[in-house]
Amino acid sequence: MSKKAKRRSQTVAPKPTPPALPLAPEAAARRGSLWKWLALLAVGVGFGVGLAAFLNDDGPPGPAPEGMVWIPRGKFRMGTDDRSPHFADAHPIHVVEIDGFWLDEAEVTNAQFATFVEATTYKTVAEQVPTVEQILLGLPVGSPPPDPASLVAGALVYTPPPGPVPLDNASNWWNWEPGACWKHPEGPGSDLKGRENHPVVHVAWRDADAYCKWAGKRLPTEAEWERTARGKLDGKMYAWGDESPGAGGKWRCNIFQGEFPWNNTAGDGHARTAPVKSYPPNAYGLHDMAGNVWEWCSDWYTPDYYASSPVKNPRGPDASYDPTRPEENPHMPKRVQRGGSFLCSDGFCSRYKPFGRGKGDIDTGQSHVGFRCAKDR
Repeated sequence: MSKKAKRRSQTVAPKPTPPALPLAPEAAARRGSLWKWLALLAVGVGFGVGLAAFLNDDGPPGPAPEGMVWIPRGKFRMGTDDRSPHFADAHPIHVVEIDGFWLDEAEVTNAQFATFVEATTYKTVAEQVPTVEQILLGLPVGSPPPDPASLVAGALVYTPPPGPVPLDNASNWWNWEPGACWKHPEGPGSDLKGRENHPVVHVAWRDADAYCKWAGKRLPTEAEWERTARGKLDGKMYAWGDESPGAGGKWRCNIFQGEFPWNNTAGDGHARTAPVKSYPPNAYGLHDMAGNVWEWCSDWYTPDYYASSPVKNPRGPDASYDPTRPEENPHMPKRVQRGGSFLCSDGFCSRYKPFGRGKGDIDTGQSHVGFRCAKDR
């Protein structure tokens, strides 16, 4: 036998591994109990993480929907102590807490609204002939009904007078224009050419609500709107702070300059609507939260709602009531508007400030009213 073969023959075979001894019943029970508790602990940790994520909505719940920004949960002081009669319905200052939600970074544009109309064949309120009942709803009780033959489709259009006029009668600068609608902002002779990226106007509240539902969104509440307009600057005068709109020669919003309502010098670059995002955004990344067009909110309007508003997610009163205009029916259905418009003037009213409140008949279109959409988390 060779030496190599002899070495192989002398190699010791490995000993077989002895079978594992079974655990005593008590030990087996302890091991099973340990695994059970570890599994329950893992489930509990996962549930706790999920619950914490659900309860803490400071961060966005996922990727941002196109054109929207996340507004985290938070508290702010809503309203003002400004004693101007234009802000009489914005008293008292009160603390409000809002849950997180998404909000459009800009107002809905003509191009976006056109896509909605093309997809749905929707007809806005301004494109429909009003009924006698709709007209009477806005007039004081006992008013004579209008002649049905005189009713035509149309909307209210800002029409600057040739010179100074009394400011106690808005009809001095507003005209009912037959044929005016979102496609024809100043009437049948006007169109949207070059205004595709301007905010859509002549949308009544019903129209804005219909668009939001089609888009899978909703109108923001008044409290949501004011919190976002303040741009994390609680208590400041404007959406950008305390500097005046044109401080340093740099305009921060589209409002009326000059002698209202007849001589708009358009120092901000626009005599009527401006393309969305023409001015810097606020701290939330939102554009045009001051001026350009009034924006519809979901709330019914009453002038004294703040006196009884709930602290958590207020959604407005159950119905509207506005006794401030004797020429109107005080129970005419009105919803809140926010943000002011290109017609807001420091020489007349300054309701483009974040606490300024507006209101409008839900069935009336105007050339300075639009909207933006909100969406729940």
